[in-house]
Amino acid sequence: MAQNDKLILASGSPRRVELLAQAGIEPTRLMPMDIDETPKRSEHPRSLARRLSTGKAQAALAAIKGDPAYAGSYILAADTVVSVGRRILPKTEMIDEASSALHLLSGRSHRVFTGVCLITPDRTVRQKVIDTKVRFKRLSTTDIERYLASGQWRGKAGGYGIQGIAGSFVVKLVGSYTNVVGLPLYETLTLLSGEGFDVHAGWADA
Repeated sequence: MAQNDKLILASGSPRRVELLAQAGIEPTRLMPMDIDETPKRSEHPRSLARRLSTGKAQAALAAIKGDPAYAGSYILAADTVVSVGRRILPKTEMIDEASSALHLLSGRSHRVFTGVCLITPDRTVRQKVIDTKVRFKRLSTTDIERYLASGQWRGKAGGYGIQGIAGSFVVKLVGSYTNVVGLPLYETLTLLSGEGFDVHAGWADA
């Protein structure tokens, strides 16, 4: 892609890479940051999404400090949190976690918060938290068992990925679809362009 601005994505999420590619943007480097994602006591889901995205961006900034190859880079980080009320659902790694999350989401509305943090070349920090409301159909035992067998829940906030089979569970969605996938494109590109990143540079080759 004909893109001169350097963008470090502080994530290893294939979904976020794919969403940026959809918008014609190719990160210069992927830097997944391993930080403690444990919610604080009584922490609101929105606050958690903001804190984790900022923490990942700042960790990436610390990792490139003093490296001339990444001088002048933009650093982008995001973190997605799924909640029912104030209850934060985990990023499911175990099948029992996913089963519990799907039973909880069945027939109910939940919210998806994605915190987006951008650190500019002059080290200004810009943040947004995007909120999408999603309602699932009532899931049958077969729906849940077969979805668990698919493995598409693994590592996903709330135990599902809307871009896969679980998209068929959605009765209603209010807000940004790409936010639920893991990176709200409109808001992310608005942040980037507002800070001087040329979001159009790769469009001819996209």
